[in-house]
Amino acid sequence: MPAYMIAQLTLTDTSYMEEYRAGVIPLMEKHGGRQIVGGKPAEKLEGDWDLPDRTIVVEFPTMEAARAWYYDPDYEPLIKLRQSGAISKLMLVDGMG
Repeated sequence: MPAYMIAQLTLTDTSYMEEYRAGVIPLMEKHGGRQIVGGKPAEKLEGDWDLPDRTIVVEFPTMEAARAWYYDPDYEPLIKLRQSGAISKLMLVDGMG
């Protein structure tokens, strides 16, 4: 069953983004991940949302693969890099299958 990583980022300094993307994309692919949502801010339809600057969704083949990506030792320096330029919220959710 697929799993999804959902991230919400409020950007404080965008200078990290190019280096972060260059490292995180191959690492996600190593664990079978592919970004399916990202880029522009979300569009508010209903409710009282504090929308972040970016909402990103990455699909992984399984929850185990998603966890392996996040806890991969190669991701640790990238987490620190991301956190240096963004207020981040990340979660993993199971897909339907």
